[in-house]
Amino acid sequence: MKFFKILLSILIITSNSVIAQGRFDTVKIKTTKLSDHTYMLEGAGGNIGVSVGEDGVFIIDDQFAPLSKKILDAIKSLSDKPLNFLVNTHYHGDHSGGNENMSKAGATIIAHDNVKKRLEVEQRDGSFKPKEALPVITFNDKLNITTNGESIAVFHVANAHTDGDVLLYFTESNVLHTGDTYFNGRYPYIDLNSGGSVNGYIKAVKRGLMVIDEDTKIIPGHGKVSNLEEYKGFLNMLETLRDKTQKAIDNGKTEEEVKVDSSITKTYDELDYGTGFINSERIRVTFYKSLKGNKS
Repeated sequence: MKFFKILLSILIITSNSVIAQGRFDTVKIKTTKLSDHTYMLEGAGGNIGVSVGEDGVFIIDDQFAPLSKKILDAIKSLSDKPLNFLVNTHYHGDHSGGNENMSKAGATIIAHDNVKKRLEVEQRDGSFKPKEALPVITFNDKLNITTNGESIAVFHVANAHTDGDVLLYFTESNVLHTGDTYFNGRYPYIDLNSGGSVNGYIKAVKRGLMVIDEDTKIIPGHGKVSNLEEYKGFLNMLETLRDKTQKAIDNGKTEEEVKVDSSITKTYDELDYGTGFINSERIRVTFYKSLKGNKS
């Protein structure tokens, strides 16, 4: 009986792997040039940042493992230099799923302390990440990396999308990578069960705004390349929803009442913010739970 249970588990894992691979067969990697040597890559999952130059290739996030070959091919079309460093903006699989492959291709993985903590424990599917998928260099607050002729400021924003989020600012190229602390034109996913919070998320956006100007090109975690005006609009959306949800809480509204109260998000629903991964009901529930201090 034990043998058959093991065999069944193997069959399920194999089947899921085939299905997962199939999901990405038609995905194409789109490259957008942001400066002389910085680029944004889009595929499936979080947007990737790339810096190329004499020092090598510097990467921010790596999407899902089945896309690694396509991503590496896209990078090779930009530079024949070796992979140097890879920074994970947080631990979610659509941003760190390709870590093992990138590590084997030569990249040294860097991330916040909490990213490593979350990647080195048993994952939701019961598996464990191989050593090659884990960050080699971790930090607590901030880090400066000099490569390809410029300094890149990497700084942690606490309890925003998760508890391990970092933003990266290319000081010469004037490019900001926000990770999932910014979903351009859509409601964000705030992972309350991984240390995320509404107020922390708002603080993260304000922190990002402190280092940019009207000429900055912004790589959001999801969505098209952005700018200062759109980033400010995103912050306004967050603060508006927070204030309206807090008012509902102060008036004694229950979670269910907030969930169905479309007036809270009406302005931004009409701008199609709820057509992404997080719909209108889900964002209202997330804001309610976070402001009430609840996770589930």
